[in-house]
Amino acid sequence: MIEVNGIRKFYGSGESRFQVLKNISLKIEDGDFAVLLGPSGSGKSTLLNVLSGLERPDEGKVLYDGEEISALSDSGLTAFRKENIGFIFQQYYLLPHMTVLKNVRMGADLAANPDYKAIIEAVGLGDKLRKYPHELSGGEQQRVSIARALAKKPKVLFLDEPTGALDEQTGRQVLDYISQLQEQYGFTMVMVTHNRNIAEMAKTVIQMNSGILSEVCTNQARKTAYEIGW
Repeated sequence: MIEVNGIRKFYGSGESRFQVLKNISLKIEDGDFAVLLGPSGSGKSTLLNVLSGLERPDEGKVLYDGEEISALSDSGLTAFRKENIGFIFQQYYLLPHMTVLKNVRMGADLAANPDYKAIIEAVGLGDKLRKYPHELSGGEQQRVSIARALAKKPKVLFLDEPTGALDEQTGRQVLDYISQLQEQYGFTMVMVTHNRNIAEMAKTVIQMNSGILSEVCTNQARKTAYEIGW
């Protein structure tokens, strides 16, 4: 379980200092698919960064199964992310001089995972192993980034607008791959998105506004990537 208690986060200093996260407390259960919704500037990406250990809160605690990761040293926090966390962003961040196989193997090497080729197959790129990023479509590049993240065998996968740069058809395909892989591997998933329709796929929907949690609800009837609007 991920648990945050009394999280506050500030940026800037002096007269330009402003508060981005305002006393946030939240629990995300193991195996959950949680979506963070909210307008630009609501704090959802900052919360994602704090939850994942990319940033530290200025006040409050972040706990994983009771362990306070926000109290770890920098090296300890880096080791925690390496062992437990996967990331997928709107930008693919693939190494252009490496093939699909080598890009994904980078993630696998962090977890000493010899079975990474099965993940490449699972995202539908088994015939693209020797291709370079510039030879792939946007959707294929995003699927490489998904495979690289999952090759680490993460306990928690964080996604920041993973379909933001994709057209509708490709976006639906990517969401479908991600949801199928979560069901197969059982990891926890936390996604930031502007697309309210994607929230219909999630189990937990976390609505943010002006740095606070305005609503947290559970979907009783979840939809697939091909059933939601766009």
